[in-house]
Amino acid sequence: MTMHRRFMLACAPVLALSACGFQLRRAPDFAFRSIYVVLLPTVKTSALAEELKRAMASTGKVQVLTEARQITTADVVLDVLTDQREKVVVGVSASGQVREFQLRVRLKFRLRTPQGKDLISDTELLQQRDFSFNETAALAKEVEEAMLYRSMQSDLVQQVMRRLAAVREL
Repeated sequence: MTMHRRFMLACAPVLALSACGFQLRRAPDFAFRSIYVVLLPTVKTSALAEELKRAMASTGKVQVLTEARQITTADVVLDVLTDQREKVVVGVSASGQVREFQLRVRLKFRLRTPQGKDLISDTELLQQRDFSFNETAALAKEVEEAMLYRSMQSDLVQQVMRRLAAVREL
């Protein structure tokens, strides 16, 4: 094969991808420049809300306000209404030993202006994963459970980010 033909074959995938409109994922554009995240009294602490704050701050496009007195200066307010982790038994052996669990992470939130105008009404997102359990590998299964929860949390953060980016007018 000639050098010219090899070069053309190597460039073909790049040209095909650029022609179809492919582009790498980038930080979303938001209609607001500052956000205040409120954890309601039913939510004591929220690792998910903390990850969401970090994700928004890392875009460099949104200022995450943390002081309670800054709520009136924020463009929007994100209320985290519910952040629950659930673990449900879905399978047992003939001897009654647990063989399978279902893990769930449930997030309910709303987005509003500081004046109270709803931009995103109460929305509930749910992620769930099934995983097998074996008591002889309990420590490994505990680590797997933590990893699954972390993965579901990250998925929910990305879903919330996309929903926040979909808001176009305040």
